[in-house]
Amino acid sequence: MQLVQSEKMAALGNLVAGVAHEINNPVGFIGGNVGPAQEHLQDLLSILSLYEENASLPESIAEQIEDLDADFIREDFPKLIASMKEGCDIICNISKSLRTFSRTDTASKTEFNLHHGIDSTLLILKYRLKANEQRPSIEIIKKYGDIPEVKCYPGQLNQVFMNLLANGIDALDESNEGKTFAEIEKEPNSITIATELSADNKQIVVQIADN
Repeated sequence: MQLVQSEKMAALGNLVAGVAHEINNPVGFIGGNVGPAQEHLQDLLSILSLYEENASLPESIAEQIEDLDADFIREDFPKLIASMKEGCDIICNISKSLRTFSRTDTASKTEFNLHHGIDSTLLILKYRLKANEQRPSIEIIKKYGDIPEVKCYPGQLNQVFMNLLANGIDALDESNEGKTFAEIEKEPNSITIATELSADNKQIVVQIADN
């Protein structure tokens, strides 16, 4: 049963990593073209302004330009581009987190940054940390220490972080039962994650605690 479960997790990890990779390619393409698109539009708007100032335009074209409201486009388009870029960045971060979280374990242990593993797990659990109708958002307090990479099985360790954090969220939701939104807001839900090197420098301590 353990072997079957291990194979299932490995297959799922490969699937998630593959999907994340496929998402990353088109999003990277879109993000890379957002900047040039903005530059091209600014060039066109500049030429349009010069044309308006230096040419005697037929009434029909002048009306079209007026309806176009070029001033509004000049003001609004950079904001539109910025929101598109922000969306691309968010998707890229999610894709990166999925790849980090679903790292398939090899036959031997590999060097791994625990903070990357925890952060990727938090991003995947973000939907459960957000505010909803019953409670405000759950605050994540990070107290990361200066720790080295560790030799481990990253996929299995990330699953441990996932289980601990999910248990913390479940415990907070259970403690909120019977309380109003306002009551919970007075004593906000939080989960603290702390990492440190042990006194003998031979171990790394990870502490995950809800309040």
